[in-house]
Amino acid sequence: MGGSIKCQTPAYGPMIGTAVTCEMDTSSPGGDVAINLFFQQLEHLQEMEEPAVWVVKAVGSRPDHECILGDGMAKNLYSMGCTGVVTDGGLRDLAGFAMVPFHAFARGTVIHHTPMRFISINKPVEVGGITIKTGDTIHGSSEGVIRIPKSCIEKLPERAAKMRAFEHEAHFLCRQPEINPREKAVKIRELLVEYGFAK
Repeated sequence: MGGSIKCQTPAYGPMIGTAVTCEMDTSSPGGDVAINLFFQQLEHLQEMEEPAVWVVKAVGSRPDHECILGDGMAKNLYSMGCTGVVTDGGLRDLAGFAMVPFHAFARGTVIHHTPMRFISINKPVEVGGITIKTGDTIHGSSEGVIRIPKSCIEKLPERAAKMRAFEHEAHFLCRQPEINPREKAVKIRELLVEYGFAK
């Protein structure tokens, strides 16, 4: 996702889970609360076997005023197996997230919301410049959020370990002042081949 979606809880470490999506309006003035769809999502989360990430598209009329959730909803979501939220809206009561702990990725914080209205659930949503579908694998860290394609999931653990080993050796080379830049480039290319990242 783009840099507008920032980690709000960097002390909690990385997050991974299966996306569960929804659209919410928390900024348009007037109207009544409409949260029945939220309880449907909580039931869905409770039935899931794997950890979930709640991905919320803010669709209200005042984007800078969107307040998607606070610590009460975070605790409710966490109790159903949800590890965190990713949203292009705002959040409040972040200090309370630490009590579970609940990961949070958002545009920032907002003090309050209008009556909350759930518009849709489990439909594709665009957040941070990419489209997320319910069932996608989402990873977040202190640097942001990515969607991991299903085609990569099985290979990812092995490839991640190899990338860590490659970077350890490559960064060692990068720090050596006595090796000239062209020689460094050759040696790093050789490492890429050795670890299977180039032919």
